[in-house]
Amino acid sequence: MAQDTDDGFYMRRCVELAWKAIGCTSPNPMVGCVIVKDGKIVGEGFHPKAGQPHAEVFALRDAGDLAENATAYVSLEPCNHYGRTPPCTEALIKAKVKKVVVGMVDPNPIVASKGVDKLRDAGIDVSVGVEEELCKRLNEAYIHQMLTGNPFLTLRYSLSVNGNVLDQLGKGAKEPGGYYSQLLQEYDAVILSPTLLNDKFSILASQEPGAKQPLWILTARTSHPPIKIPGLSTEETAKMIIFTDKNMDVQQETVLQGIEMVVLDQINLKAILEYCKCQGFCSVLLDVRGNFGDIEELLKEGIEQNLLRKIVVEVLPLWHGSNGENLLVAINSIDKRLKIKNLQSRTSNENVVLEAYL
Repeated sequence: MAQDTDDGFYMRRCVELAWKAIGCTSPNPMVGCVIVKDGKIVGEGFHPKAGQPHAEVFALRDAGDLAENATAYVSLEPCNHYGRTPPCTEALIKAKVKKVVVGMVDPNPIVASKGVDKLRDAGIDVSVGVEEELCKRLNEAYIHQMLTGNPFLTLRYSLSVNGNVLDQLGKGAKEPGGYYSQLLQEYDAVILSPTLLNDKFSILASQEPGAKQPLWILTARTSHPPIKIPGLSTEETAKMIIFTDKNMDVQQETVLQGIEMVVLDQINLKAILEYCKCQGFCSVLLDVRGNFGDIEELLKEGIEQNLLRKIVVEVLPLWHGSNGENLLVAINSIDKRLKIKNLQSRTSNENVVLEAYL
């Protein structure tokens, strides 16, 4: 069937394909590729997981001989180096494509513009920057990590309509297709308040089909009550880590359950992010649930030291009184003005989800 000949149409399809691998490619970027010939899509592919073939390879396999003299659309610049997989530029050249349309140049210094140059040197027509902002949004964590060397940090919290922070998620948020379930699969790690550990505790996993679950990070300070670990499954404890300060008494039950403990001279956000960086994580979610006091110090550090990159706020259709630990009061006490960029809103069941960048 004939398709729209606009480059933007095919690039948006590339991004749509790339999203299918959300949460599975880190530390690699998500990439989609479409092969078009005579106004028809003849091949499609996306990068499913780190270590597996890239999007271009799958799309070229799908297209077969039809790739010759076709146009390849790819959301991120094709690689031109040998890693765990061969260079995608060589695959495109070997397939004899006529043109390559690139959404954005890869910020990875190993790649940056080298893939484009290689294709042009081979006589292939190359266009760059089609739907560039959409492609950047697709891999915002990967881009940030490449440019700064640090994980992309997002703050998430829920609000009542009268502006109080709520220790709950909105209706349907945890279900498949719910905003929180979808959000979890985007992040490599999630920082939580240790007060969420109680007899009724269960790790809130993403319910999206095939989703890779994040690492759950808790903090245990000497100044706070000891963490009480409820009975957790081996699968849950394998995805959990507790950061403690050097004076914290680690409970034997924690050790027996196999939960990894990291002892720091002083618990701070930079140290946690450095650990995540060493683990190869590109994205971390600071999730405000449980006792707000446990998160307050980390949040202040994130704001004062410009570590936060994004904010996600869920507004619930509730009028709720202050619980005496209103995090917004603590935030307002910080003598710093932040400029919010690209504020967007959408509905999720009965709730409104706001997203913005710092």
